[in-house]
Order: sequence, then C-alpha cells, then structure tokens
Amino acid sequence: MRVIGIIAEFNPFHKGHEYLIQEAKRLVGDPRAVTMTVMSGPFTQRGTLALSPKHVRAKEALVSGVDVALELPFTFACAPSERFATGAVELLYRTGVVTDLAFGVDCKDPSLLKELAGLEPDENVLKEALSQGKSYPAARAEALIAAYEGDADKELISDTLRQPNSILALDYIRAVNSMNTGFKIHMIPRQEGPSATSARELIYKADTGSTASIADALNGILPDKALSVMLSSISCREFTIPDLDAYMTDASLLVRRTDDMKPYAYMTDGLDGFIRNNIDKGLQTKHFTMPRIRRAIASLMTGQKASYVEQEKHVQYIRVLGFNNEGKYCLKIMGKCARLPIISNASDALELYSEKPRLKAQFELDLLANDIYARYSSMGQGYEWKIPPIKVK
Repeated sequence: MRVIGIIAEFNPFHKGHEYLIQEAKRLVGDPRAVTMTVMSGPFTQRGTLALSPKHVRAKEALVSGVDVALELPFTFACAPSERFATGAVELLYRTGVVTDLAFGVDCKDPSLLKELAGLEPDENVLKEALSQGKSYPAARAEALIAAYEGDADKELISDTLRQPNSILALDYIRAVNSMNTGFKIHMIPRQEGPSATSARELIYKADTGSTASIADALNGILPDKALSVMLSSISCREFTIPDLDAYMTDASLLVRRTDDMKPYAYMTDGLDGFIRNNIDKGLQTKHFTMPRIRRAIASLMTGQKASYVEQEKHVQYIRVLGFNNEGKYCLKIMGKCARLPIISNASDALELYSEKPRLKAQFELDLLANDIYARYSSMGQGYEWKIPPIKVK
C-alpha cells in the first residue's frame, strides 16, 4: 500500500491543494494510494490564528481528496521552518505506514533544491548577514549561496531561495534525509492562481459574519465541497472567523502584565523589548520578520518557554483529526505499525499522562492553544474534549 504524506495548513483548503493531491497520486502511479496529511492546529507556522478550526479544515480536506488527517502539535506547528518541517516529517515517519512525501514548490528547477538541501550554510556569511540586521531566512539564503560550489547559476539559486516555500522545501528534504525515512520525495510545481494568503485577505475584507459575503469572496478559489463545509460550519454557528483585533488587544495587555518576557520562546536578540515598546504602535520592522514576532507572541499567550522548545525535539503522539473509508483501513494498519501513541479523542491522552510526562506536557500545550483559539472564534472553552474525529464516507 502506498501512503502519500502531505504537510499542509489548509488555511483555507483551496484548489491548489486539490491539484497537489491529484498530482501526487498521478506521480506515485497508484490512483488508490492513500493520502495522509499532517496539518497545523489552531495556530499556523507563521504564528497567526488559523482561519477556521482544525476540525473544519480537516473536513474540508477529507471531502476534497485527503483520506487521513493528523494534527501537528502546537510546539512544532507554530515554529520556524526547520522545527516545523522536522516535527511534521517525524510524525509521518512514526506512523509506520507513509511511503511517499509530496509538497509544492515555486522554483523553476526543483532538482536544485535537493542539491542545496545537502549543504550546510557558510557560518561566517550567516553571522555577518545577521550582524547587518538581516532576517534569519535572508541570512540563511545568503549563507547557502556562499556554500554552493556546483554548476548552477548563482542568480538562479538566489531566485530559487527567494521563492515563498523554498526554505520550507529544503527543510522537508533535510528532515527526510537525516531521519533515513526512505520516503520517495515528489516536488510538485505550483500552478498559477490565488494562494491561501490571498484567500484569507479576501475573507477579512468581506463581511465575516455573512456566509453570502464569504461565498462571493471565495467563489472559484476553493473547491465547491470545501467551500460548502466552511459555509455550513459558519451558518450553523460552529465558529466565527477569528477576531484578530481582540487577540492582539489581549496580547498587548499580557505584555504589559509580564515583567520579563525573555524566558518565552523566540524572544531572543532583543525581540522582547521590541514587542514591549511597539505592540500598540504596529510591529513592522526590518530586523525581525513578522512570522517570528507572531510566533513569539503566540508563545507568550500559551506560556511556551524557550527552555521547552530547546529541550523537546520530538513529537510525542499522533493525533487523528479525521478519516474516510480508505483512511479507516489505513488507520487499522497504522495501529499495528505506529511508533508513537495514537490519540483519537482528547480523553485518550489522559490515560497516558502518568507514564508519559513528555506527552502530557506537549498535549497540555495543545489544549491551551485550542482554548485560546476558541476564545476568539466564538467557540466554547474545552471544545477539544467534545469533538471526535471527523468521519467522511
């Protein structure tokens, strides 16, 4: 059985995601291959609240070609590229069933990414670029170019590394290689068309309280079935589009109440002082990227300390968000092959708390992140305990 792992956020699930799944199955050469996604929960890799709850996004994916949906724990989902990629690849590997990994790329020559993934950035160039105030992604790109000794044109390499998802693609490949997963990698060029970013912008410009307004904004961007799931969930008042202004207001209040923010994750290099001085004035700066600022704020909101991120390098469980009939069979096999505990309902984790303290710490961080999300999307606190895995026929 071929099982294709797909790492995504589906924020929201758009036609580009649908194409990625279809193309992955074509490249694998098995139309019956199982697609298994590991997706972010309430917070995204860029540090923002997800557009819709994880169970809604999982259902969007399941009605649009995904067979099994798993959740990436908060500490890896809301993290820099390397930690995000490492956590997601490890989770797929620990299922014991994944054979392939597929992801989208924006560059002209995907094979160049495999070559660059084998390089270590030039440390001297990296340090120099950082000392000049460049962001870590930009500095890392410069250091990789300096380390490259192949035949490709340096301008082509520079262009490749400037593409939005190239650094993430590099980290996927590096994680696959470092863990000796045996995954066959499929890099799929992205099609031209609206992105998840543009879809979110359209939604926030629309009347987020009106399903008709959201439907008009997303018409032709989301697959019909995925859009129907989102609209139905909103109309049934399962959730509202998150109130980002209220979230930032509460974050500002928390910053004022916190005497020392240095112990929290991603607050190094003076970021704690920058946030304290600028959270009410706007947070734009050339020295820190907005994703890093948002991840630091998310860590403050959830209480995630830098020491925890430094010490915890591994995913501690496999959380099942949903599945269809093909996915149900795959999960049965996974139950025998998985090298991590499988959690279908939140209550399953309680049984493991006493014997697995690292699992407890990681899962409780997830619970807190979900409660924070619920506060700004009109969902009841503790909803994590009430929603079983989504089942789609």
